[in-house]
Amino acid sequence: MTLTTAPVRTPGTSPATAPTPYGPPVLDVVIPVYNEQAALERSVRRLHDHLTEHFPYSFRITVADNASTDATLAIADTLQAALEDVRVVHLDQKGRGRALQAAWSSSDAAVLAYMDVDLSTDLNAVLPLVAPLVSGHSDLAIGTRLARSSRVVRGPKREFISRNYNFILRRTLAARFSDAQCGFKAIRSDVAELLLPMIEDTGWFFDTELLVLAERAGLRIAEVPVDWVDDPDSRVDIIATAVADLKGVARLGRALTTGALPLEEIRTRIGRQPLTDGEHARAGGSSTMGQAMRFAGIGVVSTIAYLLLFTLLRSALGAQSANLVALLLTALANTAANRRLTFGLAGRTSAEDHLRGLVVFGIGLVLTSGSLSLLHSFDPDPGRWLELGALFIGSATATLVRFFAFRLWIFPSRTAPA
Repeated sequence: MTLTTAPVRTPGTSPATAPTPYGPPVLDVVIPVYNEQAALERSVRRLHDHLTEHFPYSFRITVADNASTDATLAIADTLQAALEDVRVVHLDQKGRGRALQAAWSSSDAAVLAYMDVDLSTDLNAVLPLVAPLVSGHSDLAIGTRLARSSRVVRGPKREFISRNYNFILRRTLAARFSDAQCGFKAIRSDVAELLLPMIEDTGWFFDTELLVLAERAGLRIAEVPVDWVDDPDSRVDIIATAVADLKGVARLGRALTTGALPLEEIRTRIGRQPLTDGEHARAGGSSTMGQAMRFAGIGVVSTIAYLLLFTLLRSALGAQSANLVALLLTALANTAANRRLTFGLAGRTSAEDHLRGLVVFGIGLVLTSGSLSLLHSFDPDPGRWLELGALFIGSATATLVRFFAFRLWIFPSRTAPA
């Protein structure tokens, strides 16, 4: 991607008086909106004034209307007519991710960005956000509210949810970026062209999916500490958004586990060599503590699935047979998930990995079946909760054995630190 054709202008001069010839703008800032008639004009004019006075490159502001039912679209059209550097994209369906997909895909700018309509982020961070992309140093850039130098004003509920959501991403998807949902991001257009077709989410999980795919493809993400003042009038349904995000984490985790996403192809097309197994392990964090935390997260999900399967099969198959089937199914899924997410290895799980995993499965079967047999020797007809309690103890012990077997036997050479 070449940025030299776009004009650089002196801050304080409007694009109309900037040097010619004009080509596509360097920056296209997208503002996705749904029923924002009260805030839209004020925010767009404020952003336009800031970019005109303080941003040294050519720019455009794109208002992406998500099927608004109030006067939002009419206000956006008025702004487009009044301000030369404003355009409007209208969609008949809601969804922030859908809006960004449409606006970014149709833009001819070299750098694509977006920010929330409330402009919660201090606009002085726009240039630091865009600069690493203009220079070619980074592929994406994000504002982070979780850096030590960031100054953030928001309620305790939002703070708690944000920090815990990012903690979940680090532990389940081995994410290394600090703030997935800050509404202040930018991406080079050539990188967007590769990543956007791979993103399935059309809502709030769009940001996370974009960042995880970029990171797994080996792209460089620059983080800019920002000053952030939360909008007290925000109409975002926090609980519904959090549930949707967790579903997105599960879907993306499955895709990464099966190797269904062509991440190595993106690395090659962007001009970088594919990751080796050792690099995959380091990219996911090869320390024992980091692996243990991700293994524990996968283990919790596996244990819940195992106990649910056992409960569903118990009446039809009996205790021991139900335990065998439930443990076998969850062990196969557990091996594949840990190979990809805990130890950071690419591609599908090999037959050798599954074979060794089945040996570890046998150890787990002995431990869980032994716990059932021990319980039944004391009480031939225990209650269902006692059975589940005994299985939980046996499964927890088997999980500990499985972790060290994975690290020291199944994936030993590929998990050692460089």
